[in-house]
Amino acid sequence: MSTSKSNVHAHKAEIFCKDESRVDWHSKALWMLREKRDRAAGSLPEWEQLRQIGSEMKLHTLTHLTEYLEEFEKNCTANNIKVHWAKDGAEHNKIVHQILAKHQVKKVVKSKSMLTEECHMNPYLEDRGIEVIDTDLGERIIQLAKMPPSHIVVPAIHMKKEEVGDLFHEKLGTDAGASDPLYLTRAARRHLREQFLSADAAMTGVNMAVADKGAVVVCTNEGNADMGANLPKLQLHSMGIDKVVPDLDSAAVLLRTLARNATGQPITTYSSFYRGPQQGGEMHVIIVDNGRTEMLKDKILAESLKCIRCGGCLNTCPVYRRSGGYSYNYTIPGPIGIAVGAQNDDTNSIPWACTLCGSCSYVCPTKVPLDKIIHHHRRLKSEAGKLPYGKSSYMPLVGKFMASETALNCSMGIARTALKILPGSVLKPFSGAWGKYRELPVAPNSSFEAWFKKNRG
Repeated sequence: MSTSKSNVHAHKAEIFCKDESRVDWHSKALWMLREKRDRAAGSLPEWEQLRQIGSEMKLHTLTHLTEYLEEFEKNCTANNIKVHWAKDGAEHNKIVHQILAKHQVKKVVKSKSMLTEECHMNPYLEDRGIEVIDTDLGERIIQLAKMPPSHIVVPAIHMKKEEVGDLFHEKLGTDAGASDPLYLTRAARRHLREQFLSADAAMTGVNMAVADKGAVVVCTNEGNADMGANLPKLQLHSMGIDKVVPDLDSAAVLLRTLARNATGQPITTYSSFYRGPQQGGEMHVIIVDNGRTEMLKDKILAESLKCIRCGGCLNTCPVYRRSGGYSYNYTIPGPIGIAVGAQNDDTNSIPWACTLCGSCSYVCPTKVPLDKIIHHHRRLKSEAGKLPYGKSSYMPLVGKFMASETALNCSMGIARTALKILPGSVLKPFSGAWGKYRELPVAPNSSFEAWFKKNRG
């Protein structure tokens, strides 16, 4: 990937922000999910206790990862589940293809899996003659539109219903101009039923892998994972090494927080436990590392692996809400995308796609300290000499300026005077992009330091 200005987050965000009406409803739609989350969390007096237990359980599991993964593999094998290990996305894709080719599979129905997106599995299989049908409604919409997901839970959040209507008219033959959500959903249902019935294999992601049962948990609202896994005889489940949990009690804690934090539901409509293949069928679980072990070596970055992919941090993030999912140079956008993917961003810009306000950390159901992790990524980029476009030239000067008490106090004094005597039309050009949509502040009479010395000294 080029490190030119055109690829940095700020430039991609600028493109998204050109359509101001889209930015506004995108932000409002996501904030509505945040409000639903707040009401759902507020309905449980033990909510904070659940967050603490979830955090401690995930940390415990990550610090005993080898033990639990081996236990999971042993119990899966006892349940007649075939377990495969992949060091990275390329090996994951190769394993999946080998399984499908062995069974002469031509069509796979797949429920939502951010790991397969991370591994770029769909194009890999399609290049080898295997059709992959995403069966989650939002995923199917963006697949038909030939787009990647812009959100990890609501992947088509950036599209208007009219745009979906036009897409379905072109691809599924719905009525021209139809945009009623119920009509479009029923059309998608008919279309997907045909895919389920003609599929040779099914594939899902994994929300949790229960070590002591040798079972995987898949959470959906549409039942598409169950339709897929129960129709073809061949089922595959892809999971990161971070998805394992010790037991059913641990899974139950996460199930109580996952949907509440994502969409405000008490629990997903379907929370399915798969513990073996169908009679006469095969069940495969592919366990993938893809950089996770490397992250575990850093005590701060390791906490990002506590994430349960609820999407709550995206819904609350002021930067994501107003810059869109496609402004991030990683498969997963938003705060969690920065936390787990900043090392893969060749532009080195996404750690700065954050105000460090801490709202993401506040809502996280497993207390992932996202703002701390993002700040840590900035430090790592700086220490490695990988500051993004522009920052490498002016940030060292800003650091020296702010380290000088004299220079800072003098400049602030000049700024206060300028705000008092000069009109906004003269000053606004100096405020850059920040001032484009904001009024300049009213100048205080003195600095905080001077006020403090006078009133509290």
